[in-house]
Amino acid sequence: MAMFPVNPQRLGPFKSFKFRVKWDGAYAAAGSEVSVFKRTTEAVSHRDGGDMSTPHKSPVRTNCDAITFDRGLTRDMDSHNWAGLVWNYGAGIGSEVSVANFRKDLCLEAGQLVMARKIFRCWFSEYRALPDLDANANAIEHIKPENEGRERNSGVTEPAEPTLSSVAT
Repeated sequence: MAMFPVNPQRLGPFKSFKFRVKWDGAYAAAGSEVSVFKRTTEAVSHRDGGDMSTPHKSPVRTNCDAITFDRGLTRDMDSHNWAGLVWNYGAGIGSEVSVANFRKDLCLEAGQLVMARKIFRCWFSEYRALPDLDANANAIEHIKPENEGRERNSGVTEPAEPTLSSVAT
């Protein structure tokens, strides 16, 4: 994401938000609220050999719900271009989807980098680039990436608390 080519001295827009989203190695979105990370695994009931009285359950299929977040309007075109890879209007019948690179891995960081999650094989199933045109409302984009799994980034450790000696100096 090209931050501010016209005003390069401007401070980053994402510092005041608690949650930051990064893809392609750069921060692309930030907000104060991200939807729940929900993963559901279906179970199938079966019985073992001669024991017909006790059913057992085994995992079958796991589904990860899409994540949703809102961000303030930015001059960033990367999100817009990425969202357009799923369906490109006017590309011709059968060539609307660019399957070569429409999936990306994301990284969601929380707080003063207290926690981070890697989110795999994402693509935008919903992208509202322009909010309702209301002069009294906030200008917010809505992004909903589908994903195929996630894991906690174990490389992020708990930040050290300031000690009394470091505060005094």
